[in-house]
Amino acid sequence: MKALATILAILLIAVAGTGGYYYNEHRKALAQLEELQGTNSELAFEVESLKARIAEVSSQYETKLAEISQEKEAEINRLKETQDKLLEEMKDEIEQKQVEITQMADRLSVSMVDKILFPSGKAEITPEGLKVLERVGNIINKIEDKIIRVEGHTDNVPIHPRLQDEFPSNWELSAARATHVVKFLQEKVGIAPEKLQAVGLSEYHPVASNKTKAGRSKNRRIEIALLPVESVLANVKK
Repeated sequence: MKALATILAILLIAVAGTGGYYYNEHRKALAQLEELQGTNSELAFEVESLKARIAEVSSQYETKLAEISQEKEAEINRLKETQDKLLEEMKDEIEQKQVEITQMADRLSVSMVDKILFPSGKAEITPEGLKVLERVGNIINKIEDKIIRVEGHTDNVPIHPRLQDEFPSNWELSAARATHVVKFLQEKVGIAPEKLQAVGLSEYHPVASNKTKAGRSKNRRIEIALLPVESVLANVKK
């Protein structure tokens, strides 16, 4: 009997110990559950806050995008008005195919064949050419928020030997012509110099074939391009 009592006592102790262990584990599990529930609530709050912030930013973005679209549309319309004025002012030259005016969205280009501005192989502008440039300049001077880039272009015929002391190649000739036009637009028309750029592009941007006389005539030109300020600055930063 004494042995049986001892065995029962041991069993009771074991059961009690096991129960206590599971009781403690149960309490730990409950505590972890409460902690996780608390964390989950915090995360849920953060998620809702982020959703609200995303919705706010999206609304601001859409508003700004609409404003930019309206501004860009207004800019394009102003440029269209400038194009219409140029088309009217240069009607005779356009009919004679000496001047071409094109607009693509927020960019406007006035292309003039060289013979209405310069003597052959020269960079100094003729008196007749000065009058043409003044008419163009007075119109484009009124438009804001544009860079006015003057590009000099040539055909692929090499510079005549007797002119090579002044212009060793078509690079020098195209750059000199663009520079003379820019200086006139600044000094005589009054266009702000920070809006002006002079670029010599030589023979490497033809608009027609250099194999024909008519094609070479088209390639010898001055292009006055009105460009968005932001696009020009972006290219400079690159």
